[in-house]
Amino acid sequence: MNPVTKQQPAGGQTLYSDHRKRIALFGSTGSIGTQALEVIEANPDKFRVAILTGHSNHELLIEQALKFQPAYVVIVDQEKYLKVKDALSGTSIRVMAGEQSLEDAASLDIYDMMLAGIVGFAGLKPTLKALEGGRAIGLANKETLVVAGDIVMRKAVEKRAPVIPVDSEHSAIFQCLVGETRNRIEKIVLTASGGPFLGKKPNYLVNVKREHALQHPNWNMGAKITVDSATLMNKGLEMIEAKWLFNLRPEQIQVVVHPQSIIHSMVQFEDGSIKAQMGLPDMKLPIQYAMAFPMRIPNQFPRFDFSKSAQLAFEPPDIKTFRNMALATEALYKGGNLPCILNAANEIAVYGFLRNRIGFLDMTEVIERTMLNIPFISDPSLEEYFESDAEARNFAASIIQI
Repeated sequence: MNPVTKQQPAGGQTLYSDHRKRIALFGSTGSIGTQALEVIEANPDKFRVAILTGHSNHELLIEQALKFQPAYVVIVDQEKYLKVKDALSGTSIRVMAGEQSLEDAASLDIYDMMLAGIVGFAGLKPTLKALEGGRAIGLANKETLVVAGDIVMRKAVEKRAPVIPVDSEHSAIFQCLVGETRNRIEKIVLTASGGPFLGKKPNYLVNVKREHALQHPNWNMGAKITVDSATLMNKGLEMIEAKWLFNLRPEQIQVVVHPQSIIHSMVQFEDGSIKAQMGLPDMKLPIQYAMAFPMRIPNQFPRFDFSKSAQLAFEPPDIKTFRNMALATEALYKGGNLPCILNAANEIAVYGFLRNRIGFLDMTEVIERTMLNIPFISDPSLEEYFESDAEARNFAASIIQI
């Protein structure tokens, strides 16, 4: 990365003769987005914000825009458009609204890297647009690869656009593979915290409420991914994402429960050697690594202290109790549009659970019934992925009656 020359004009404000990496932050009002802005704020000589997008939290989006002064802002909820536009009327910031505007913004030639932090299926289309323009992707949206990993990674290769994972587990694998291009992977080991219900059985889980599932022991995440962690669906989705990111066969992907979340994942090479990436659980570290790659830059994040007594424990996941991971494993092995169906049904199931329409264990039943009822396509086109997603959502919603 080129250095930035600071200039001090009259009045004391620092200007930059600008070689900073321009970041398009898609999903800036969510958990990943807000933490990414903390990283950018701490490194003003290395990064600047080109685009900010939010779904409906217009107040936070306005606050972020006024602070970071991007060229463009997108508010997906069109009813909030005038509020955002009026609040930013005294600036040079262009305001856009609606889902199509996400794709339009992703097509702009004003940024170097998209940080893809939009939750769920909604992140797929803008990510594909960014790849079409040859932009680097900092991928925090695992659903993009779960839904259409073959198409997304093929486009990345075609356009020579790097895809750098932001998920802590995939970032760990990515970091372990730096410098290992000539050495074959035997398997990867994705670590799972086990979530807030580690060791619990169905007779306990049947009474779990929304507020219980949102109390993750180690990570500060948004509601959807926190629920996915509680059901182990998050780890199932990560298995599918890992297949596409690292060009692996399903049998090369293993999951172990590691409650301390210090080892973020591991790679075992064909000689039996294992490399692990470790650190305290803090999403800002993989976010910073992705944005600054290939450089590591200093920070003030807390450090793990090996001089203090600590136990690192590992155990197999309980997929009989947490059957979402078993369903995701089935989708991983079968492929085709089944991961897309799994993801769509899960998004609807989590939506229903967060609104107290269904119970914790009911989510698995909704997903399984949807996987059984939506037609399987072994080699879907992008259009067929979209159709499968819509069919699965409609079917799952009909079960929940939403």
